[in-house]
Amino acid sequence: MANRWNLENTIETLMKLKPNTKPQWGSMSAQRMVEHLTDTIRVATGKNPQPLLIPEDKIEKMQGFLETDKSMARNVEVPFAPKNVALRNEDTELAIDEFVEEWILFEDLYNTNPALRTNHSFYGELNFQQWQKLNDKHLNHHFEQFGLI
Repeated sequence: MANRWNLENTIETLMKLKPNTKPQWGSMSAQRMVEHLTDTIRVATGKNPQPLLIPEDKIEKMQGFLETDKSMARNVEVPFAPKNVALRNEDTELAIDEFVEEWILFEDLYNTNPALRTNHSFYGELNFQQWQKLNDKHLNHHFEQFGLI
């Protein structure tokens, strides 16, 4: 499965987002969704480390999901994305800028450390290719949530 999202087309899609865009499901605001995407990139870079929340014997199955064309489930609440988190940025545009900076750091980090693996709470330790697959699913999930694709 080829990666759908690169920085250029991700930015292009995020620029369709308006501050008052309502989700088709869930309760995140548009800006909170962008900041959530940034938080996830920070998990991938190790800036936002997360503990494993599933039994180790489930990791192989969860990582196998990344190889499928299946979408992420809707309305799933996860402990590393609490509902009532204060917004970090003054507006959605600044949240997008923050996301872009983190994406560039993500790519640079793995380009200089190709063997790096960082932990995801539900997928275990992931390498760059696995993070890209997870990011693809995650971006699709939230871009569909906000009617951007």
